[in-house]
Amino acid sequence: MSDRSAFWDQRYAEDGWAYGTEPNRFLRSVITEFRPRGTALFPAEGEGRNAVFAAGAGLAVTAVDVSAEGRRKALALARERGVRLHYRVADFGDLEFPPAAFDLVGLIFAHFPSDRRRAYHRRIADLLTPGGVLVLEGFSRDHTRFQEENPTAGGPPDPTLLFDEEVLRDDFLPLEVDRLSTEVVDLEEGRYHRGPASVVRLVARRPG
Repeated sequence: MSDRSAFWDQRYAEDGWAYGTEPNRFLRSVITEFRPRGTALFPAEGEGRNAVFAAGAGLAVTAVDVSAEGRRKALALARERGVRLHYRVADFGDLEFPPAAFDLVGLIFAHFPSDRRRAYHRRIADLLTPGGVLVLEGFSRDHTRFQEENPTAGGPPDPTLLFDEEVLRDDFLPLEVDRLSTEVVDLEEGRYHRGPASVVRLVARRPG
């Protein structure tokens, strides 16, 4: 077991849901607006709140995370909500998917290791179908000051894992950017994402 898997297993083994059971508000708004159909992929999905929402919206969802405890929680939430998930416990980089396999990819606070981030993001762009939508929300490089002022805001302690608009635009270069902004939001996502935080939000489409 890797250190990363052990960390997340320990967190997700705690009572209750670390980040709540309701979807990320930005993801909810995009799915509600675009009403995508077909298949969806959620790398780094943890306890499943976003994947379960997408499944409830009619998408056939594949979720991925390094944590077996996260999978256990996600499948329990899916049963409670009456939806089905295909959930794989693995590092995203170790999995094989055919190109253009997904109509939507959700990256919600999915901060990949800095030495793999760009390659993973480029691969995710290739996994979208023509016209497929990427939805991303993650902590921005401005977030470090919010972490200092508000320890419950969460986010990676390593600043190299944080995002900025220029980096994300370059990482997902094959995609057409629909929305890209850095915003201060008030998080209400379980006990580990609470209070003011700085995030980057991105909606992009694969041309075609």
